[in-house]
Amino acid sequence: MTITAKVIADSIHMHGGPRLTTLQLRYPRFIHAEFMTHRVFSRNASSSRAIPVARLIADIEADPAMPIHWGKNQPGMQAHEEHNGPVAAPWCNGQMTREGAWLNAMDGAIKMAKLFDEAGYHKQIVNRLLEPYSHINVVVSSTKWENFFALRAHPDAQPEIRALAEAMLEAMRASEPVGLHHGEWHLPYVTDEEQDELAIEHHPRVATELAKKVSAARCARVSYLTFEGKSPVIEADLKLFDKLAGGVPLHASPLEHQATPRLPHSGWAYPCGNFHGWAQFRKEFDNEDAEFDI
Repeated sequence: MTITAKVIADSIHMHGGPRLTTLQLRYPRFIHAEFMTHRVFSRNASSSRAIPVARLIADIEADPAMPIHWGKNQPGMQAHEEHNGPVAAPWCNGQMTREGAWLNAMDGAIKMAKLFDEAGYHKQIVNRLLEPYSHINVVVSSTKWENFFALRAHPDAQPEIRALAEAMLEAMRASEPVGLHHGEWHLPYVTDEEQDELAIEHHPRVATELAKKVSAARCARVSYLTFEGKSPVIEADLKLFDKLAGGVPLHASPLEHQATPRLPHSGWAYPCGNFHGWAQFRKEFDNEDAEFDI
């Protein structure tokens, strides 16, 4: 099982505001609901509706999501004592280890998923059977981390999300943020070399706008690479951005990760979206809140 955290963009507000950090994470999908409760985060995640069934099965077989602490049943939310009792399995005429029973359940889910797939069902249905054993890839950005780490890097947290929080904390402590002034942009997944190339080919203002769009497209994919795992082509990134920002309704969450420091006199201490001290790319769009009759 994999739990990893990698800083992909790290910026410090040069007008006295807070640090903005973006990380790419991989963790068991079964703790994703807990991660989603932290509302100050901007997030994009790999979707079960988008991943082909065969690819998800291959990923599960290569790297199954499993508990890292097998807690013994007791009252309350915490299971501090670990348990190693065998699991009765009448269909195999005996008892199984905890790990063996978990993997046996996974094998059953894979077999059933393959049958649904062969019967012609869409991956948004089939892949739900596989989620308990799968990982999720997530890009997350925030200026406010204290509450998350206080709750999740704590002995009472579920062990898997505690391991994630500790990996994130270690990655952030090892990272040196880059100072940005107003008008300079925090751009996850856009390399310095790409920014230099855009600056050579275009007027500085145009180059910045293109870089923001490229970053948003890559945040939507939760990867620097394309969906096929290939090196990106900026033209293709811009086409994906047009689908995100040009449609109705606007698919705006990937536009939340790009941000520029707000000036002190502009009320920068107050939130802009879910960031403090930073103006989000998303807020530049008039149709951010889609009209819908209720």
